[in-house]
Amino acid sequence: MTAFFCACATRLPVVVTFRGSDLNPSPHISVVRSILGRLLSQLAALRAEYSICVTGRLKAQLWWRKHRARVVPSGVDLDMFCPSSKQAARTKLGWSQTDRIVLFNNAGQYPKIKRLDLAEEAVLAAQLQIDHLRLVVMQGEIAPETMPTYLNAVDCLLVTSDWEGSPNIVKEAMACNLPVVSVDVGDVAERLEGVDPSRIADREVADLAAAMAAIVGTGARSNGRERLRQLSQQAVAEQICSIYDLIMQKMQAETLPSSDRANCRPGVSD
Repeated sequence: MTAFFCACATRLPVVVTFRGSDLNPSPHISVVRSILGRLLSQLAALRAEYSICVTGRLKAQLWWRKHRARVVPSGVDLDMFCPSSKQAARTKLGWSQTDRIVLFNNAGQYPKIKRLDLAEEAVLAAQLQIDHLRLVVMQGEIAPETMPTYLNAVDCLLVTSDWEGSPNIVKEAMACNLPVVSVDVGDVAERLEGVDPSRIADREVADLAAAMAAIVGTGARSNGRERLRQLSQQAVAEQICSIYDLIMQKMQAETLPSSDRANCRPGVSD
């Protein structure tokens, strides 16, 4: 609604960013509210000078002006999220050094779409294959500055959501070289391409359990951080700034006298 009313209330160029629930179905709210929200998002995109979608899947859901949409995933603070000692992180949290720990993020506006039920069933099945395996569930109570400690203390991140845009928790885990087991949701498969060990599993208990057992059993960290350089906060900010630069260049060209427009070049200003 914010994007729609903003787009209607001004004649200035508008840039709208779509992150997931604004274009994806939301099965845990009323059908009318879900349809209305997505319709307003589509109308906002029609009015916008440019749209930013955090995944290619979201861009594909736009009805109009896809040529004016750019895919720009959210960035990660690579200074804050970085690899550190698992032993030191567990000591700080007061955790056992011998447990095998899977982390699950159940925080969000609509936690039911995270599918904690599926995650719990998969961990129970994996416990038959891996001793001392347990699940730690975050419900939004963890302070942001503590998140790197949790990501470095566990053996694996598990994602079982029905719907996602570009989940930051996956990129933050990659930045800490934490292996990820996930269903194919949002842009996770794209983010995990070439990341080892990590795995995209089928949305079923047996496959998720097998993936967790295989990865947690090795105790290895991933190469996720080296695959994430292009999504640093600075790199993403530069991509977003380039969109606003295009808009400014267009506005400058439109205000020039017609005799001077031939001399206008992208990236050059008086």
